Amino acid sequence: MRRGEGVITALLSAKTVLIAIWFAVLALGERLAPAAPRPPGEARVLRNLVLWGANTLMSPFLTVPVGAAAAALQIWTRPDLGWTGLALDLVALDLWTYAWHRANHVWPLLWRFHRVHHLDRFLDTTSAVRFHPGEVLISALARAPLIIALDIPLLSLVVFDTLVLASALFHHSNVRLPAPLESVLRVIIVTPSHHWVHHHTLRADTDSNYGALLTLWDRLFASWSPHQRTPYMAIGAGDDPDGSLAMLAAAPFTRQR
Repeated sequence: MRRGEGVITALLSAKTVLIAIWFAVLALGERLAPAAPRPPGEARVLRNLVLWGANTLMSPFLTVPVGAAAAALQIWTRPDLGWTGLALDLVALDLWTYAWHRANHVWPLLWRFHRVHHLDRFLDTTSAVRFHPGEVLISALARAPLIIALDIPLLSLVVFDTLVLASALFHHSNVRLPAPLESVLRVIIVTPSHHWVHHHTLRADTDSNYGALLTLWDRLFASWSPHQRTPYMAIGAGDDPDGSLAMLAAAPFTRQR
């Protein structure tokens, strides 16, 4: 599944278009069939989009080069397994993402950055892209050893990152799905009802449901919350309030309550 730079460039361009369309579809769904009442005001949405913009601008100069450099730094050359190799890469990367997400809740230093994501008091598509730039950079650096060790090509990284972003937009969205459909989907993939519980103010729920693409890992590693989402479920990092952009930028470096 190794391809030239032209294919990678085409995939990155396609990713931008597909994510934009998917974002618009979900945003429309949130307006037409919301799962929970939307709070008044758009200040939080603007904050989330500004953080997304900052990370998007940073990506070509920091996060993308880290992944590309790791993919190019071979300590061994694995055989080309075609589509099977791509599938194995996606599973390995999804397992790593689950483990890394869980580590962000366990290690105090990582939680300082990840907490910015959880300070959002409501969930919608914009919550999926609300991350402190420091967390994005640390995550890219932490993933590099895995990419090198497994000799994961850049193509697999682009495909995986596209799927993860599309999945995150979906399972953070405030779209009401038919209960039978969501129950079926939840057996395999992360759905809004599964991930919303992860953002519950109750810390036991916050420290559960870590999956990014597959719910398999939560079942396998006993991190599946037994609680069900409700329309009025309290969202956020405990009682901590959300803040301005300046406060969110400084949050990892200030004293935690």
